Amino acid sequence: MDDLLQSGAGDLSRRIHARDISPVDLMRATLARIDAVNGDVNAIVSLRDREVLMGEARVAEAMARDGWLHGIPVAIKDLVAVRGVRSTWGFPPLADFVPEVDDGLARRLKAAGAIVIGKTNVPQFGFGSHSTNPVFGATRNPFNRALSAGGSSGGAAAALATGMLSIADGSDMMGSLRNPAAWNDVWGFRPSVGLVPGEVRDNVLLHRLSTHGPMARNVADLGRLLETLCERRVEIAAPGPHPRIAWLGDWGGAYPMEADLLQAGEAAVARAEDLGWRIEAIAPPFPADDIWRAWTDLRAFVVAQELGRYCADPVARGQLNAQCQWEIARGLSLTGAEIEAATTTRRALLAAFADLFTTFDALVLPATQIWPFPVEWDWPREVGGRPMDTYHRWMEVVVPASLAGLPSLGVPAGYGAGGLPHGLQLIGPHGADARILGLGQDWERMIGPRRPRDPA
Repeated sequence: MDDLLQSGAGDLSRRIHARDISPVDLMRATLARIDAVNGDVNAIVSLRDREVLMGEARVAEAMARDGWLHGIPVAIKDLVAVRGVRSTWGFPPLADFVPEVDDGLARRLKAAGAIVIGKTNVPQFGFGSHSTNPVFGATRNPFNRALSAGGSSGGAAAALATGMLSIADGSDMMGSLRNPAAWNDVWGFRPSVGLVPGEVRDNVLLHRLSTHGPMARNVADLGRLLETLCERRVEIAAPGPHPRIAWLGDWGGAYPMEADLLQAGEAAVARAEDLGWRIEAIAPPFPADDIWRAWTDLRAFVVAQELGRYCADPVARGQLNAQCQWEIARGLSLTGAEIEAATTTRRALLAAFADLFTTFDALVLPATQIWPFPVEWDWPREVGGRPMDTYHRWMEVVVPASLAGLPSLGVPAGYGAGGLPHGLQLIGPHGADARILGLGQDWERMIGPRRPRDPA
């Protein structure tokens, strides 16, 4: 691997600004790395013409620096429209769609100087935490190519883990930044809902449940990319002495987990006491069943609004995967009273978290309930011996932060007996994004840097 690709985006930015390295050399190294490893993991899709990309790199080399991402290659998640770049959402009827206008996220990355090289792979419309779709196929885990890379930001995470990208955008409705970060040994940050603008096409409720966010191999790059995505300064705040951290584990037994994964999480959290963190195991602050019911109702209601139009076309409907069809059918069946009950539960959960944060600086849970599963599966049918009653129940551990719209940092937490990575989610009160990133930098000093790797 070229030494350039070992660097994070911040380091590359400084070196390009100092003219120690050239955008042309970086683009050439990036394309060579894609040639070498993308066939193994299938993380980058819709790669643009190489000569065009090299031409854009030469223009960047000749120009004055116009943003911190000046001359740095990025690939944008394939749930975002990018002008002139095939943008499919993993849906066959959109397989050849080339937008004429950028979504806001793409505009902000380009305004910071980034060169868009293509897209990163996703599940169809982002549903299901396994990045596979009928347009591009499955993204494979760099630690074991027989396994899933997670999702829906699985392509982004795998591209980071293998050094094809130095940073990546993602989005998170139900763990889509946190799950793939855990399974690919990188960092993913779900910001407080509302910090990063949504897209013009989003309905209001969608933007209360889902958000764009950054992924990277170090926390400093997360912070810089977050600033670009939200178009405001984010000063990472160093934590005070002896922060109080609540360990919620498996939510009092409500969330089935593979036993060795839960134990690995507990061991990782215990290490943080060496940082001066005061770790306290606590009882769950809210009934898990109530959270799940409210979440699945609100999520399905939003999905039915967003994707229901495809059901009117028999051809398009037949190409929606089982996950999308389940969400649409459920959403269309809901009553006004059920939606009101779900929003009432959400308000009660917000109050419970607000009370908890009067005592604790942050909460910690595992980021996943299982280790990566075989890439041929559509989803796990049981976890810890407990059958899963929906396609996404195996990711229930990420729902409390999602329903409440809280900032949640996916932190690498080490490796299991089989060498697979796992992660934790570090959750703070709404608006405490800078403080949670500061705790993340503390954690990063403990675990060391994340380095790109060759696929195994």
